[in-house]
Amino acid sequence: MPGRRFGYDLCSILTKHYMKTTLSLLCLALSVAFTIATEDFDTVKVEGGMISGTLNQDGDVHIFRGIPFAAPPVGDLRWKAPQPVKPWSGVRKCDAFGPSPMQGTPNPFGPWSAEFLIPKEPISEDCLYLNVWSGAKSASEKRPVLLWIYGGGFNSGGAGCAIYDGEATAKKGIIFVSANYRVGPFGFFAHPELTKESPHHASGNYGLMDQVAALQWIKKNIAQFGGDPNNVTIAGQSAGSMSVNCMVATPLAKGLFTKAIAESGANFANPHPTLQQGEEAGLKMAQALGASSLAELRAKPAEEILKKAQGRGPIIDGYVLPSSIPAIFAAGKENNVALLTGWNEDEGMSFGPPKNAEAYRKQIEQQYGDKAEQFLKHYPGGTDAEAASSQMKISRDMIFGAQNYTWANIASKQGKPVYVYRFTRKIPATGEYARYGAFHTGEVAYMYDNLNFIDHKLRPLEPIDGELSWYMSGSITNFIKTGDPNGKGLPNWPAYSVKDKQIMVFGDKTAAAQLPDGQALDFLFSTISKR
Repeated sequence: MPGRRFGYDLCSILTKHYMKTTLSLLCLALSVAFTIATEDFDTVKVEGGMISGTLNQDGDVHIFRGIPFAAPPVGDLRWKAPQPVKPWSGVRKCDAFGPSPMQGTPNPFGPWSAEFLIPKEPISEDCLYLNVWSGAKSASEKRPVLLWIYGGGFNSGGAGCAIYDGEATAKKGIIFVSANYRVGPFGFFAHPELTKESPHHASGNYGLMDQVAALQWIKKNIAQFGGDPNNVTIAGQSAGSMSVNCMVATPLAKGLFTKAIAESGANFANPHPTLQQGEEAGLKMAQALGASSLAELRAKPAEEILKKAQGRGPIIDGYVLPSSIPAIFAAGKENNVALLTGWNEDEGMSFGPPKNAEAYRKQIEQQYGDKAEQFLKHYPGGTDAEAASSQMKISRDMIFGAQNYTWANIASKQGKPVYVYRFTRKIPATGEYARYGAFHTGEVAYMYDNLNFIDHKLRPLEPIDGELSWYMSGSITNFIKTGDPNGKGLPNWPAYSVKDKQIMVFGDKTAAAQLPDGQALDFLFSTISKR
């Protein structure tokens, strides 16, 4: 046992140098303490067999990386619901991340430097692995649990990104779990033959089913790590936040979690494609691959599929998503959970140079007709600079802001606990990175106390960043534990209501404030949801 050996080594050193009874007693106490810290976790029994992990440098967090939670989805299991894990004999070493889901080689782009991306290798279809960080001293503890769901547009991403490390959160009393799910054409692919072979007459949402399988694994196994299977929070960012929205909507996840953290992403406008639309896209993909049957598709090398197939996201398959998410929420059929949600100040997506003021106003008039004047009051374009700023805000609000805002309003009207934030800190940066401000994904390292993983040469952080991370990670930890982000030493974060629209602003100053652009978001959502 690592802890027990460490205890005896320290004891012998102290005794040799000082030979005093009091120090010997201290050594004995340290030895016992280290033994207690590790004795329950040298090996852990999970579905499939026994596993071992590692200890962090401080010796107070047990880390298990690369735990299989389902059978490898390869061969005949490609495009099937996750199957039971294959048992193994002996003790399986879980000391390294499993392969990231099949996707292209990660390369820094936009504001996302290497710490925001998956490792360059391994990348494989055999990707259904999860990771656990536990600071519990015994399996009998019942610590709250967090499942982290990564983003990446449903086409990329993985649990091995540096900023998703769970050690700091585990030190705060949380069992941190991160899990891979299939992405791109391997995770979101519908086809008539797949629908026909499915016992549920559905196809397409394999990545979402992987997330449900990870939650089911937590329910069955997390107590072995000192976790409470009845106090589970799911959290995600971008497509991970959209996934959280799907998990709250799907009946398959009922009873598997009690709280949700949704960072920049939901699905309340531009509903997902239908099963029929997904199947039509799948037939086109099969044609592009020169495959006339499902058997031929499953025989294709993963690299060829990745090269020729276009990735998609979730669909309304009638099983994982029985109907559209707006319809599920409108009927009150979603899972009853507390919600913490928000978005970032500067996460608009630029798809080319901004239009000048004249071209911008002309476009708005063409698109919105008699509503153009009202639109321009919320997103003005009097000058080229103003028009450029408005175009980024429209992008931010269409893709993220209006989505999470709408979810917060729905949940609040239903009487659920809701807390809303806005991340406004323009993260210090050098060179090209300096122009991105409070960019998409920028809040994640603050939320989970992982600023130490940020490349400080590219982003020379300041003392205020450490303070901001303390506020944010403290609030998140409290919410995971109790459903309320408030706690000692933290600014008061009022619950959100449709009437008052009070949110927490995390920026150069952290304080509660009224949502500044609620009317603009109301107007924008009313227009995009009808298009």
